[in-house]
Parts: sequence; C-alpha cells; structure tokens
Amino acid sequence: MRVMIGIQLVIAGYQLPAKYPRWHWKEIAVCLIPIMTIMWLATSMCIFATIPNISLLATLVIGACVTSTDPILSQAVAKGPFADKYVPRPLREIISAEAGANDGFASPFLMLSVNLMRLSIGRPETIVDSVVERDNSRGVGAHPADIGIAIANWSIETLVYIVLLASIYGVVTGFFARMAVRFSLSHKWIDTESYLLFPTALGLFIVGTCGAIGTSDLLACFVAGCALNWDGQFLAETERRHDEVNSCIDVLLNFGGFMYVGTAVPWTQFHQPDTTGITLPRLIGLGILVLLFRRIPALLITYKAMPSAVKNWKEAVFMGYFGPIGVGAVYYLEHTRLLFNPDNPREKALIEALIAVVYFLVLTSIIIHGLSIPLLSVLYKLYGVKPITDDAVELQRRSIYVPTPPNAFKGDHDTFVAYNRFFRPLANFNMLPLARTRSDESQATAALRGSDEKAKRNDIVDLKM
Repeated sequence: MRVMIGIQLVIAGYQLPAKYPRWHWKEIAVCLIPIMTIMWLATSMCIFATIPNISLLATLVIGACVTSTDPILSQAVAKGPFADKYVPRPLREIISAEAGANDGFASPFLMLSVNLMRLSIGRPETIVDSVVERDNSRGVGAHPADIGIAIANWSIETLVYIVLLASIYGVVTGFFARMAVRFSLSHKWIDTESYLLFPTALGLFIVGTCGAIGTSDLLACFVAGCALNWDGQFLAETERRHDEVNSCIDVLLNFGGFMYVGTAVPWTQFHQPDTTGITLPRLIGLGILVLLFRRIPALLITYKAMPSAVKNWKEAVFMGYFGPIGVGAVYYLEHTRLLFNPDNPREKALIEALIAVVYFLVLTSIIIHGLSIPLLSVLYKLYGVKPITDDAVELQRRSIYVPTPPNAFKGDHDTFVAYNRFFRPLANFNMLPLARTRSDESQATAALRGSDEKAKRNDIVDLKM
C-alpha cells in the first residue's frame, strides 16, 4: 500500500507546473490547515452522531483516518476526460496538489487524536521524558499536567519529526535527483526507458528510506516530486519523449490497489449491534452525512481565500464534492491499528469500529464518486454545456489509429489541437488559437482538406510537366 501511494505521489508532484508550491503556497496552506481541520471535526461529529457506543475521542481518531482526500481517485477527477472538457485548469491543479499534500499531512490530526486517546486510557508514555519532568511511575493519566505531556509528545514526534523532517527530506532528495538527471542528460548517459522510470525509482527509494528513519514517506514523496520538476524541465523532457510509461504504471497501481481494497472489505463487521452499536442502516446514514458535510461546508467557507484557484461557489461545491476517500484511508487504518492494544477492551472496541467505519466510507466513496463522473458527463451533454476552449496546444499524432483526445480536434495528418490540458503546454501560444468554437473546427478541417486536394493537383501537374 505504501509503495503504491508513494510512487503515485511522486508522479502527481512532478506533473504539477514548475514551482507550483511557491506560486500557490497560500492556496495549499488553506487546503492543509483550515479546510482539513474543518473536515476532521465535521467527519468526527458525523461519526459521533451515528455510532452510539464509542467515545468522542474515538470518533476523532476514526475521523482523522478519513480526513485526507485520496490521491488516486482525486487524480482521476483532476486529469480524466471529463476534467479535460469541463473543469478549469487552475481548479484541476489545486485538486491534484491538495490530494498529494494532504495525504501525508493527515498525520498531525491522527496523532493528536491518538495522544489524547492515550491520555484518557492511561497508557504509560516515555517519549517526552527528557522534555517534560514528571513522575515516571504515573505515565500519562488524568493529572492536568499530563495534557501538556500529550501536546509536547505530539509536537515533537508528529509536527517536527514526521511532518517537518519529511518535508525537508523530500526537498533535499528531489533537488539532488533533479541535479543528477540534469547532469546525466547533459552527458547523454540516460536512455528513454531509464528516464521515464526515474519517478518510480525515486518513489521506491523514498518509501524505503523514510520507513527506515520513521518519518512520513507519503509527504516526502509528494514534496520530492515537486522538487524534481521545480524548473519545469523534467516534465518538459517527458513530454518531448512522449511519456506513456508513467500513465501505464499509474493504471497498474490503481488496479492493484483497488483490487486489494475490494478483497479486504470486512463485510461481516458492518453489523456490530452488541459491541460498538454499528448496524448497516447507521453506516448508510453516516455515508450520506459524510458526503454532505465532510468537505462541502469547508470549501464554501474558505474558497474566497483561494481566488486564483476557485473562482466562485459552484467551483467550491465541485471541489468539495470530489474529495474522495480511498486507499489513503486504508493506509491510515492499518497504521492506526498498530498504535492500540487489542487486549484492552476500550481499544479493541475502537479498532472494531475503526475497521467497519473506514472500509464502509471507502466503499461508499468509490461507488458514489466513481459513478458521479459518467452521470455528470451525461447531464452536461443533455443541457448543452460547452467544453472549455482555452489554452490550445498542438499534440503530435503518433499513429493513424489513435483516437482524438478529449476536448481536441484534428489539426493536420500528424497533429491534434487540444484544449485545457492538465500539463502546462510546451508550444508557442502565438502559433495557436486560445479559444475556438466547434464551427471554427469544422472550417479548419475543411480548409485542411482543401489545401490537401490543392497540393495533390499541383503534384499531378508537376508530374505531367
């Protein structure tokens, strides 16, 4: 699971525009701090309202596991055919950046909940003994000073060691990876296969080394991907080499990850009336509440703080609705299970509720968000919503059997002209139209056919002469 998510986060990072975190740090900060905080609290309240036999602190732990948006499903929303036609590129970029960053940034919310839960349970703590003086015979318990111990533990272990160290490690690793790739390209030491597989190798390296030192591999992978394409040259070179390798890796990892989720769904644990009080009707009600209140209110409250990415309330509702829960939640579920003791009755009940709630919300999100895009596509066609015709770019046609890409039309025999691509265009915009209607496309096609026929007649005349 870590390997799959880590590789995809490196790919998501380098596919963003050059220096995207620098130019859009405000939007990313809004997504990571106020929006995620509201999502965490709102999800926890939904769980607390529907699951009867678990405590408020337990709902905070469960809510933290499903706070982050899934990087895999979000990339499908940001980069799929529907987005190519109807979703503005600034909105697509912030959805992709948020999904990449907040998947690793969910650790502070989870560990804060875990530390407060440990405080209430009375489990001994020794991590911050050297920082906070206390009676070692008590552990973390009900004493008021223990709240400070829990907060100090969270600050040192999570904010500093997991978040800050992972960010620094990702920046350093991505920087040296970019320098190594640039040096190899200048000396022509790297072939196309090795170049296109480099993000996969970088993701595997970061997942392994971060696992060894105990910091957040997910956050480090995304930061390293952004640093790898900081000057825009890595993505530009992959476009020149007609990269299809990383797309294939992305699809294979998606299939493998979601097949694993499908086989691991604990169907029998969706009915626990005697222990946690979980029943199928309660889970269905929880799924509806989470879809309505987990993200949409947070985006409606904060979207005006992101004017360059989210233009109006309609885009805020779209971004709020498409915040899927997927393999990232399963990753945090498996991580959280290791933090609690199943022999303790209270912790055992928490683990049972955690497994049932997280897997049901993942299942609900996959079904609802997976079906939403086809339904929206049908509705947009029925109501005559016109595709976006901005930022045209010329694409090379690599085979006569290649279908026309979404939101594109045929240029000549060797090219397509595509609009609203996720990747920053490499072509000169002065050579291409920035906006174009479908009637213009038909006129252009007719003109090209006319020019081809004229060229053929000239060739025949030349042959006769």
